[in-house]
Amino acid sequence: MTISPSSSRREFLGNGARWAAAGSLLAAGMSQTSFAANTTSHSPAALPSTDHYLLRNVRLEEGFEREGEEIVATKTGLYDISIRDGKFDQLHPAGQGDASLTAWDAQGALLLPSTHDMHIHLDKTFYGGPWQAPRPRQGKTIMDMIAREQVLIPQLLPTSVARAESLIALLQSKGSTQARSHCNIDPVSGLKSLEHLQTALAKHPEFPCEIVAFPQHGLLHSQVDGLMREAMQHGVQYVGGLDPTNVDGAMEKSLDAMFQIALDFQRGVDIHLHETSPAGVAAIRYMIDTVAKNPALKGKVTISHGFALATLEGAELDKMIQGLVEQQFSVASTLPIGKLTMPIPQLQTAGVKVMTGTDSVVDHWSPFGTGSMLEKANLYAQLYRGSDEFSLTRALAIATNDLLPLSAEGQRQWPQQGDDANMMIVAASCSAEAVARISPVVATFSRGKAVFALQHV
Repeated sequence: MTISPSSSRREFLGNGARWAAAGSLLAAGMSQTSFAANTTSHSPAALPSTDHYLLRNVRLEEGFEREGEEIVATKTGLYDISIRDGKFDQLHPAGQGDASLTAWDAQGALLLPSTHDMHIHLDKTFYGGPWQAPRPRQGKTIMDMIAREQVLIPQLLPTSVARAESLIALLQSKGSTQARSHCNIDPVSGLKSLEHLQTALAKHPEFPCEIVAFPQHGLLHSQVDGLMREAMQHGVQYVGGLDPTNVDGAMEKSLDAMFQIALDFQRGVDIHLHETSPAGVAAIRYMIDTVAKNPALKGKVTISHGFALATLEGAELDKMIQGLVEQQFSVASTLPIGKLTMPIPQLQTAGVKVMTGTDSVVDHWSPFGTGSMLEKANLYAQLYRGSDEFSLTRALAIATNDLLPLSAEGQRQWPQQGDDANMMIVAASCSAEAVARISPVVATFSRGKAVFALQHV
């Protein structure tokens, strides 16, 4: 069905209901299917496979509607957009695109930037296999969880390539075209987890993914300094770390070892820091001081989780954030729900780069992940009270690497001719609705290549 610029809201909602129903069916089916089914059910066959094609009747945001000084709605229009060699080429009002091109009709669905999952573990997931809930966590320490993982890793390795591919397909079906994955480097798997993850990623060049060598069992505790250095020689982009006090028992020694690997191989750092005791605060201060003394690390350090920041307030928090800004740290937060609320707005206002990710879709740590970064944007809006139209549109940024269709002033800034065509088509009338309702993703494109298409029902 072709939708004209004057199509009614009723027609759009009818399509939205149909897309939502298809999305529900797809999600329900995926949880029951085998590896093979998971990697083939996201067939993009209905979408153009050429390097130059036309997307017809695509909805783009054009500006904000105001009542007085208040933003109350988002203006949109329908367009024909040509894609050439992985980039946006020409934008025309709907019905005026090049009719000679191979075309796909978006039927009025919304075009948004694709999402980036910047904290995930593709190498060790239950996803793609039989349902398996984590064991009870009450009374368990992180060392107990590590001991459990030492048993699980050998069981997961034989199918870890297929599971990683299955998880990549899930992320693409939710609109993600890029990721940063932590990968276990431990005495149990050696470099096998890394080898398997790189094998899976090599089969999906349309899904660029940075890898963090992650000493899940402790850099010092599991004595993997040598293995971590080998991982760097295999093209890993980041040196990881883990709770230097709670796991390694020697904060400064552990962090020094991590940073030394990064300096020796000229790599970035992305450390898991869960500690909420004063030791967590001390670790962040020590890392800021270390980067200040080693300018080669400036702008190359990410703190994942960083729960200790949630224990600070007032001048103490301001001073810590100032240090993070000065040394150009970034923070990767999964936007946790619990007793502690991360000071994400304060970090962003000060200029700290904040990212998010799905972390665990389903593994022995957590069963609750869906793979949706729109869901993360929704959670951000809920946690930080962003329920109005403008705030909802801004919440999308945490999932899209800060790329938004409209500027804060309401000017369209994406897409522009020549931009990479990394995009998702969503069954929503605007980005505020997409975030608030976690709207179904209809199709996902990586540099213009269709990597997912929702089958019509």
